[in-house]
Amino acid sequence: MRGKPACAASVPSATPSFSAASLRAILAAHTPPDATGLVVALSGGADSANLLAAAASLQGSFRGFKLRAVHVDHGLQAAAPAFREACAALCANFRIPLTVLSLVVQTPQGASIEAAARDARYAALAAELKAGECLLTAHHSEDQAETLLLQALRGAGLKGMSAMPLCRPLGQGWHLRPVLDTPQHELLGLGAHLSGASAPDPMNDDVRFDRSYLRRRVWPLIEARWPAAGATLARAARHAAEAQELSQVWAAAQVSKLRDGDALSVPGLRTLAPQARVHALRFWLAESGVDAPPAARLTEALRQMFDAQADHLPAVVWGNYAMRRYRQRIFLTPAQSPRLQSRLPWSCTSTAPLELGSNLGTLRWVVQAGGLDSARLGESLTVRRRAGGETLKPGAAARTQTVQHLYQSQGVLPWMRDALPLVFAGDALVAIGDLWLDARFRAAAGAPGIAILWERAPIIV
Repeated sequence: MRGKPACAASVPSATPSFSAASLRAILAAHTPPDATGLVVALSGGADSANLLAAAASLQGSFRGFKLRAVHVDHGLQAAAPAFREACAALCANFRIPLTVLSLVVQTPQGASIEAAARDARYAALAAELKAGECLLTAHHSEDQAETLLLQALRGAGLKGMSAMPLCRPLGQGWHLRPVLDTPQHELLGLGAHLSGASAPDPMNDDVRFDRSYLRRRVWPLIEARWPAAGATLARAARHAAEAQELSQVWAAAQVSKLRDGDALSVPGLRTLAPQARVHALRFWLAESGVDAPPAARLTEALRQMFDAQADHLPAVVWGNYAMRRYRQRIFLTPAQSPRLQSRLPWSCTSTAPLELGSNLGTLRWVVQAGGLDSARLGESLTVRRRAGGETLKPGAAARTQTVQHLYQSQGVLPWMRDALPLVFAGDALVAIGDLWLDARFRAAAGAPGIAILWERAPIIV
């Protein structure tokens, strides 16, 4: 969870005519209390130029905030220099500092250039924001309506139909869309004096792109039949956002009840209705910063978790992640289970930590009464993963047990068992991480001993 206030979920109704005063009122209502400054995202187009004009009139008078602007140059079209020049001229006119971010957009196989450019842009803007700054973008009600229609055509659920939020966390600050409920013509009406301060974007007329096709070919027909379509569709998106917010509150309460350590309780999930299970699972994944698989795959994942025999270990893998069930708990794990990759030499006299590898932490020695007798260990030790058949005596009164039995009796997660570091003195197993020491190698009562501290260890039980 982010350590800053949540953004407001709704936007006030559009005023009859948008003005600098309108912007002030919206910012006053929705700027988070911990905000420290305003940053206007300038594209080089007319919408953002007008937003900058309104923000410039508030400079220094709104909570004493400093104002600056940022322009992202994607390097994707010949008009890019004209955009940069328009942004530079506008900022010079208002005496507002401008930062230009130059990007090289990589388009993954199967992804659209629109999506790749958007993702790269927001990643760059997030990195640019200083602590507490609010990025302002000029998305207006027609943009919101277009987003809602595109999401509907893609078969989006409630979250997608909420379209663009007014405010969301971004980087070290927030992303505000203060004119989201304002028609474009009202926004453009602010800047009659801004002629020549923007450059046309040829991509807006390129109907190969979905949004441009909708804007140029479809939207005029919709607006001709339903003149208020922009406002009404934006209102529909707000209704969806309110419903989505309520559903998230419900899901958070359910997940809180279902938590079992870092996992979810399978018996607890069984008490929910089928669709409620999917919703709770999706929320749990989102809390971990993981995009859920498609709904059908998520439903199938739950079926496997519920229906597998008690001695089976079902795993559903998608992308870099997997869901796994063990002893009536569902875990979120990496797709590939971690393994200790090498045989590592170690010495019981070493004061330096022993690095085990990626995400496996380190081992180091600590002085501990009842620990191992360093004189009996010898100078040269080896750390490796299990190979099978290893045994260890965990206590003076305990019988010697196989490592496999120890793992099972203590509930070590099966997919983590090859990640546990086994410490050998010659051929004798003397310790397993900081979980078990072999009693046969412990120091005599009252004598000083040494034990292992496993730092930054992964979750293993």
